[in-house]
Amino acid sequence: MTVSNEVHMSMKDLPKLERPYEKLEYFGPQALSEAELLAIIFRTGSRELRAVELAQRLLALEKEEGIYGLYQYSLDELMKVKGIGRVKAIQVKAVLELSKRISKHQASLKYRINSPGSIALIYMEEMRYLKQEHFKIILLDTKNQIIGCQEVSKGSINSSIVHPREVFKYAIKKSAVSIIMLHNHPSGDPAPSQEDIKVTERMKEAGELIGIHVLDHIIIGDGVYVSLKERGII
Repeated sequence: MTVSNEVHMSMKDLPKLERPYEKLEYFGPQALSEAELLAIIFRTGSRELRAVELAQRLLALEKEEGIYGLYQYSLDELMKVKGIGRVKAIQVKAVLELSKRISKHQASLKYRINSPGSIALIYMEEMRYLKQEHFKIILLDTKNQIIGCQEVSKGSINSSIVHPREVFKYAIKKSAVSIIMLHNHPSGDPAPSQEDIKVTERMKEAGELIGIHVLDHIIIGDGVYVSLKERGII
């Protein structure tokens, strides 16, 4: 009975041009659904489900966002989905990380850093799903091109943790002309807190003394951002 079920659920049971491998080969990757692309990564399904059906079950965790919503899931959380074991969970995390890095690289090449939106575009996917606050500085040269990015702290952002000494030592080391501060709000709401404003003002004052301009402080939310420069705080 088990053998019969496995044969019935085999990928070979599908018409040739409906199988993900053959479909990609004949029509290109753009013709495949997210579930079909994941099925190629998985290679095999489970005893009960084809690889495509298993991928559909996984994507059903985030019906509105699909594969993008999986960024927030840990390995352990992915493995709680029936049919997703350690290897498949690792495969999913690896694919998501690759897509994030490719997206970040393409954005940094395509867009000149001439607006808060261009910075937010580069770092949005990397930071919107983080469950803790991460504070980074973006280092820029005279042409407003990124020459470095450094995480300064992780955890609640406040003036006692984010010290000018830690912020500007990286900028000095890289000979940066200016910096942009960047951090995320795990709540998804990028509205600046009083502590965010306090940190911003302190860094701006320190930067003026050192000769390194603080151009902006951008707060990343869930698909949205706030620029303190656009708010008139810087």
